[in-house]
Amino acid sequence: MELREIVTIILLILLIVCAVAVNLTGNLLQAVIIFMAYSFMMSLVWILMESPDLGITEAAVGAGISGTLFLVTLKKIRRESDVDPADRKEEKQIREEQTGKIRKSDNRKGRKRRTGR
Repeated sequence: MELREIVTIILLILLIVCAVAVNLTGNLLQAVIIFMAYSFMMSLVWILMESPDLGITEAAVGAGISGTLFLVTLKKIRRESDVDPADRKEEKQIREEQTGKIRKSDNRKGRKRRTGR
């Protein structure tokens, strides 16, 4: 076996390990980083298979653009989940008070309350 074949086999085994690791990890940030590593290794496999155009595309799109989009999305999701639970309680109380006032005003005017949504 040539060195090129050995490196290709090692990369293919690492690809399988990355694919399994992405599915088993519970942390989203770790999953994104493993996905980016998977894409980078796949670009190396394409280059070793003498297809540099696919290798460059895989590196740019897979590890570059997709990875960046995943990281930005993850940042936005975490920012929204960092809202203080006390603020959520206050918002819920305000909504309940407002819907209660609407229902009371509808009853005073002789209107029937809507039960459907």
